[in-house]
Amino acid sequence: MARATDDLEVSQLLARRSAEMAAVFMIGDGMLGLLQPRRHVALWRERALGAEALVAPFVGRPGRRRAYAVLQIAAGIALAARQRTR
Repeated sequence: MARATDDLEVSQLLARRSAEMAAVFMIGDGMLGLLQPRRHVALWRERALGAEALVAPFVGRPGRRRAYAVLQIAAGIALAARQRTR
């Protein structure tokens, strides 16, 4: 029984860490998109392992990328705020 409890705790810890990493990515990517939308989109336009389709709506539309960036940052902060140490 103790082993199952330990496994569950480890799984929960890994899930919290994964969520935290996702939040950090969302906030960081959002900040880059907010501050440097043209450069950031241009970086992912070609040969980006499938990311091209994700940035296509933002090509030539820095205002749209900035608006999306604000949503990314807010979602990342909300996700991080939900994480608890125990």
